[in-house]
Amino acid sequence: MATYTPMIKQYLQVKADYQDAFLFFRLGDFYEMFFEDALKASQELEITLTSREGGGEERIPMCGVPYHSAPNYIEQLIAKGYKVAICEQTEDPKTAKGVVKREVVQLITPGTMMEGRGLTDKENNFIASVSIFPGDKYGFACSDLTTGESRATLLTGNIEELINELTMSGAKEVVIESSLSPEIEKKLKERSILALSIEDNTELNESFKELFSELEGSELRKTASRLFNYLFRTQKRSLDHLQKVSVYKVQQFMKIDYFSKRNLELTETIRSTAKKGTLLWLLDETMTAMGGRMLKQWINRPLIEQEDIRRRQGMVELFVGQFFERQELREKLKEVYDLERLAGRVAFGNLNPRDLMQLKRSLLQVPSLKHILQSLPLEEAARMSDRLDPCEEAADLLEQAIVDNPPMSVKEGNIIRDGYDEQLDQYRDASRNGKTWIAMLERQEREKTGIKSLKVGYNRIFGYYIEVTRANLHLLQEGQYERKQTLSNAERFITPELKEKEELILAAEEKSVELEYQLFTGIRETIKEYIPRLQGLAKALSELDVLLGFAELSEQRRYVRPSFSVHRKIVLKDGRHPVVEKVMNAQEYVPNDCSMDSEREVLLITGPNMSGKSTYMRQIALTAIMAQIGCFVPASEAVMPIFDQVFTRIGAADDLVSGQSTFMVEMLEAKNAITNATENSLILFDEIGRGTSTYDGMALAQAMIEYIHDKIGAKTLFSTHYHELTTLENELLKLKNVHVSAVEQNGKVVFLHKIREGAADKSYGIHVAQLAELPAELIERAAEILQILEQTDAQISTELHGQRSSGYGTPVKTEELQESQRLQIAETAAAAQLSFFDEDPMPKKESTISKKEKLVLDKLTGIEILDMTPLQAINVLYELQKKLRS
Repeated sequence: MATYTPMIKQYLQVKADYQDAFLFFRLGDFYEMFFEDALKASQELEITLTSREGGGEERIPMCGVPYHSAPNYIEQLIAKGYKVAICEQTEDPKTAKGVVKREVVQLITPGTMMEGRGLTDKENNFIASVSIFPGDKYGFACSDLTTGESRATLLTGNIEELINELTMSGAKEVVIESSLSPEIEKKLKERSILALSIEDNTELNESFKELFSELEGSELRKTASRLFNYLFRTQKRSLDHLQKVSVYKVQQFMKIDYFSKRNLELTETIRSTAKKGTLLWLLDETMTAMGGRMLKQWINRPLIEQEDIRRRQGMVELFVGQFFERQELREKLKEVYDLERLAGRVAFGNLNPRDLMQLKRSLLQVPSLKHILQSLPLEEAARMSDRLDPCEEAADLLEQAIVDNPPMSVKEGNIIRDGYDEQLDQYRDASRNGKTWIAMLERQEREKTGIKSLKVGYNRIFGYYIEVTRANLHLLQEGQYERKQTLSNAERFITPELKEKEELILAAEEKSVELEYQLFTGIRETIKEYIPRLQGLAKALSELDVLLGFAELSEQRRYVRPSFSVHRKIVLKDGRHPVVEKVMNAQEYVPNDCSMDSEREVLLITGPNMSGKSTYMRQIALTAIMAQIGCFVPASEAVMPIFDQVFTRIGAADDLVSGQSTFMVEMLEAKNAITNATENSLILFDEIGRGTSTYDGMALAQAMIEYIHDKIGAKTLFSTHYHELTTLENELLKLKNVHVSAVEQNGKVVFLHKIREGAADKSYGIHVAQLAELPAELIERAAEILQILEQTDAQISTELHGQRSSGYGTPVKTEELQESQRLQIAETAAAAQLSFFDEDPMPKKESTISKKEKLVLDKLTGIEILDMTPLQAINVLYELQKKLRS
């Protein structure tokens, strides 16, 4: 430090407190970066890297961006997960003694962005904090700085519960304690968290004590305090818009884990984070940004309290029946801007005049909205009308004070209406009269001198002047004007009278602009007092917007109001997958029924690939979710139970980040469902076991079906290609076979997409390959092999599913196969597999085996596999494999 210049020393001192951020260091009209910041920023922002002398032996790397274009560069860095500390000059360079004082005025991070392209109108921008407490307790709190929303919950169980809650929130940044274990940090980073930040202060600050009035217990207070202490420390300004922390319990809502949310494509597709093709894309008929954000929150957290659901349904039903009122309400909402984020900008101090104009226009729509709601024949509509606070005083103030089309800048004037402030009107009168005098002077001087091109102009350096072209200088009398500036083709002059008027005009304009800024900030401070009322209005308008959207969609797409069964019944007539139906547009969508009750808990779904099994399963889950958020559903009749949780295992993809295979991901998701589901849950399992060998997969699939059937009792849809499992209908009382029908026409398969009772008679796999246009020779050979394997499989299937006792886990007793039968089956299967590659396989060679291998073979020979349950068989196989590998 001793060798550096004073300015570089100052930079390094400030940078020491912001090691994890780019330091934008204000030097004149630029924000400069030095050392490692400069090297990295020049690459990330693709700007020129230079260097400068800094007092040391080597030149210091340096890069910079103009202060007026800095927001664009900051957004680029934030989008990549970086943080930016803004260091401003805090004293006037003209009066500074030595190095100008500088300090960081704000830390901008992914979770604290307040404006810019990094924010999406219909998405929250949450920053979260997490805490880990003894006894497997986890604290979670999050806040959206742009809207002031804050919430918190205390979780119990394992760390995955916390990770899932964090992922569901979509938080861009997580505040953690410095002592958090590296393993948990790694888990957090794996879930698309842009930034991790450290905050160890969990003391309750008096300045936000009122925000914690709903918090109970030291765990939640510490977690929320960690978050708020970080926000106040980094933002260094008023955060009056932060709302009381809302405490919730995950049990108050239908639980949908992160993987199920992705599998069902609720808010993003499996292939990307795009909105198109999701349930959110289908349902979003909202007219406002805040309505769009509320809709996403509702989809992530469907209700489980029937009364709350019915209240929403009642409003939707009302709006469906009131077409003209619905359209009028939606037209009014078009004129409502984002009140939540406007309130945030008021508190944050970055509100501009156009924001105030948007606020005024929004408030002026409220009286009409209230009037329409009051005219509707439903008590709930009247209650919603009462929640719409028009904030008349604020609206009147803005109407009187702000011009209709104000500029963006707060320091260039033309913001305040004439007549609002007497002093401002006087300044404006002086300025306007002065300019009128200037125009008159120009006319007079043209007449007096006879120079038609004479003009009176103005610039910031010389002020007002009289300009005469060089060709007309001879027309002036000696001493008529005082020469001020010589140009290549003209001369500029002044007169004492002109300078006197200039002083009056400029003084009036300067004072006018300064006074307007003071008046604007005063108005902003007055509006700040309305923030709680504006936030309450925003919530009511958001809810109205979402419900109107549900009604619009329900009428357009012929959705019906679902009813709820206390007997856990599902009765869906002509059910459709809502998103697929929309994507297909005019094409004919084949509707399907679904019937489940206490005697029909598990549906085993068979049918060919591409026939619609997964679509059918997803549509049941989406119908349940739509019903529990209060929307109507795609069916002609719908009776649903209230589901507490939805679990899915649909689709398969390797988890490359954590190095887990397709099969391991499949097993982990299946385990999550089996260990957490209740009889009030909905489970969707699509082709479980396909990630491993045929008999392993079949054994696991059967074991899972039996366990869910006997131990859990959840409503379950289980699709499979293992046709051997269809015999379970004879053994499991509450399991029923259904299949997606298909027919052969002229040797080709035609999918009917219709769910029928009973098991599918064949899988049509080769026909699907034919549709994919695989070579004809390959298709013919596959058909030959299939015929051989089906004969073999029929014999094995008979033995595997001979009988099953009533209790889960009881060994299945079957008659032993004769040794000759076993050998015949094995030989046939071997011949079928070998013939695929070579019609004349090589003769077998004698092989020698080790003593260890002989022991394993002897033990394997003595085991009666058909007397075991599938899980018992897997355990024995695992032990034998361990011995061979040891």
